[in-house]
Amino acid sequence: MSDKVVKLGGKKKSRFMDKVMQLLPEGGNLNLCLTCGACSSGCPATGLDGMDPRKFLRMAALGMDAEILKSDWPWMCTQCQRCIYVCPMKIDIPQLVYNVRGTRPREERPKGILGSCDMALKNDSCSAMGASPEDFTFVVEDVLEEYQEAQPEFKDMQAPIDKQGATFFLNQNSREPVTEPDEMVPLWKILHLVSADWTYGSKGWGGENYCMFLADNDSWEHIVRTTAKQADDLGCKIYLNTE
Repeated sequence: MSDKVVKLGGKKKSRFMDKVMQLLPEGGNLNLCLTCGACSSGCPATGLDGMDPRKFLRMAALGMDAEILKSDWPWMCTQCQRCIYVCPMKIDIPQLVYNVRGTRPREERPKGILGSCDMALKNDSCSAMGASPEDFTFVVEDVLEEYQEAQPEFKDMQAPIDKQGATFFLNQNSREPVTEPDEMVPLWKILHLVSADWTYGSKGWGGENYCMFLADNDSWEHIVRTTAKQADDLGCKIYLNTE
């Protein structure tokens, strides 16, 4: 019997894995995978583009960075973190996905997400539709007046904007005031019926943050800070995130 040692190809280093392991406590547990598949069984993106969380993690662990970068699957992940919740080792796959997104040149990231992020940066509304504070105020006041007149039981309903000292600071999906303004009303009615002390902000009212999904950290932070500052300036105590 030959005693010659046969060496299988050495494992390549993954810069994605290395960077994320430096960022997270205990390395995000990325090296503790049992390949049990629990992450894939509950992932809404499993099977899309021929990928799933377990396969994605194993490819990263094997140093297949080039193959991962070619895949569009990281952009199909919703960052819901269900994979972490079901994982017996609590492996932070979403952070690995986010790091991969940020590695792709910004101009080559998905056009829909990129466009929505850039729209949100156009003015202080932080609306992914690019709606200005003035446009938002006009639509809210117009819709409120319509429902106060059409439904007498809600004649005292309010939809305040920049109300100083309100308890709740409410954001809003920015598509609704632009394309489906009536969809704002059910929540107004609920808040009215429970006598909630709330307000929108003319600034930072856009509820979604596409810059987060784009993995654009600076823009993501700008939007969050704009919203938080408006809530603080108004003296609100609680931020209600409808998204």
